[in-house]
Amino acid sequence: MEQEKNSNEDLIENIERWAENYAKENKWILNTDEKQKKIVLKGLAKAKRQWGKQFCPCRIWNPHKDTHVICPCIYHREEIENDGYCHCHFFFKKEVDQ
Repeated sequence: MEQEKNSNEDLIENIERWAENYAKENKWILNTDEKQKKIVLKGLAKAKRQWGKQFCPCRIWNPHKDTHVICPCIYHREEIENDGYCHCHFFFKKEVDQ
């Protein structure tokens, strides 16, 4: 059980590291609300463990056909441009108040 917990925490840390790098490359930031950010990270990790891909935890999807909602989903750039953040409130423009 302890090993499983560490494995899950490692996966969450890996996803967070990936997301931080991805945000930085795009001149964005991750949500500074740690609670909301952790909810998304846990959802991404759960999908990754269960389906092998980081399906967006904030959208309804079918793992057998909805590859367009693998994080970062195909909608995120337009949402960030228009709203200042993606649907999950995970990636933000730097200047947007959270």
